[in-house]
Amino acid sequence: VGYTGTRQATPILLDGLGRLEYRGYDSSGIAVSAGEEINILKTKGRLFELEKLTDGVRPEGMTGIGHTRWATHGGPSDENAHPHYSRDKSFAVVHNGIIENYLELRDFLTDRGFTFRSETDTEIVAMLLEYYFAGDMIDAIIKMRNKIKGSYALGILHAGDNGTFYALRKDSPLVIGLGNGENFIASDIPAVLPYTRKFIIPEEKEIAVITPDGVTVYNINKEKVEK
Repeated sequence: VGYTGTRQATPILLDGLGRLEYRGYDSSGIAVSAGEEINILKTKGRLFELEKLTDGVRPEGMTGIGHTRWATHGGPSDENAHPHYSRDKSFAVVHNGIIENYLELRDFLTDRGFTFRSETDTEIVAMLLEYYFAGDMIDAIIKMRNKIKGSYALGILHAGDNGTFYALRKDSPLVIGLGNGENFIASDIPAVLPYTRKFIIPEEKEIAVITPDGVTVYNINKEKVEK
């Protein structure tokens, strides 16, 4: 689930994740952007464990992403729960799917001085974004996308991009919800149905830039497309 708008993101993310509990999971977490930093809270266990963590100390901010995980690479643990930071914590990522070449990419990044906090394939995505970022988020996402193999629905935060988050998909479901002064992503429509009845279904490998005021979608050639 992802949100940006004029309301606090944390309650909306938790509500959306609660509506996806039917999918089954063993851990959950949220990342909320506030100014120049991204704050992550995550834990193994059911969603009420995450709600207890946020109670009274919820991350403040109006842009965020959330996730419930079913362990594939790496067992259920706080470290393996999503979202995942990049090395310098300038990026945070949530991911549904499997990065098939993550061991090869882990070696690629380790050789370049990166170290990892988890056993997951998803952390690779955050590290690649940091590695490739040179001032243009779309270029960094394209380079990351061209490097990974497998299936993915991704939500991405970048520190300093206030009010903005990014999303893309390949072989995994992703919807973009259009609200009034606020916009959303989710892996399934029911997660954000209380907030909107208008949706965009992005095509394979399209990149969405999501702000409170609108959604811009780029195709595989970095061309804007009308949805």
